[in-house]
Amino acid sequence: MKAFHSNWTAPYLINSSLYEMKDYEILTTILSALKWREKNGSIKMITDRVGESYYKKIGIESIWDLGIECKLDSINHLVNNEIFWAAGKIYALSMEKGPIAMIDTDFIIWQSLDTCIKESSLAVIHREGIDPFVYPDKDYFNLKDGYNFDNQWNWEVEPCNTAFAYFNDEKFIKEYTKASIEFMENAKVDDNRITNMVFAEQRIISMVADKMNLKIYEMETLDRLLSGKQKNYTHLWGYKRILNIDDTLRRQFCQKIIKRIIKDFPEYKSMLRNIQQISTKYNI
Repeated sequence: MKAFHSNWTAPYLINSSLYEMKDYEILTTILSALKWREKNGSIKMITDRVGESYYKKIGIESIWDLGIECKLDSINHLVNNEIFWAAGKIYALSMEKGPIAMIDTDFIIWQSLDTCIKESSLAVIHREGIDPFVYPDKDYFNLKDGYNFDNQWNWEVEPCNTAFAYFNDEKFIKEYTKASIEFMENAKVDDNRITNMVFAEQRIISMVADKMNLKIYEMETLDRLLSGKQKNYTHLWGYKRILNIDDTLRRQFCQKIIKRIIKDFPEYKSMLRNIQQISTKYNI
């Protein structure tokens, strides 16, 4: 099963002249790629020139057995990169053919997914409720003249969390990415970095699937994920805020990830030692 990570650096560079990743981001990216290769198949990184240069600079390009593809520079002026900070993954998906898995770099899959999703046309990690503060009604959005929402979209269907998504329908990939990109390129955005982005990424996907009568396989329920009862996936997402303010927890977390990488993939120990940002702070 093929997969891709993506990293569009333009949103980061709005407030910085130099691109860099935090220690925990580097480590989870490494473990995410290596675990996918161990359990599920091949993976590549789709990024831009800045991202490609950074990965090569810190020496982790070998974690992606399908290599690094530099494809996202062309989108820098197509959308508002501050509001649509995750647009890179949608554009990356639009360049791919199914079957393909789209994985966030902070999402780790610990088990084989072959038996549970391979026959699905579309699989996502979980559905989400329609919280009006996160997923407002269509009247909320300010759109450019000439653009209108598809009148066949059902605004009652639950959105999909796409930290992980598996696509096995060529037509759906085209329809979903086309709809998402058209919205991002035609939205008169406000300063809300959540509602516009999650609509483009996580709500349009479910409405397009509903329109096409495409069944969505939900890999887990949100309740089980939040309860800690499942052991198949780890998504860092909200925990990043804690790691950014608690140095003790951050060190403990990074040391735990380092230990797991070395235990499961000892051949990458030397790579970790050569990452200055990691080797100067942690025991390897």
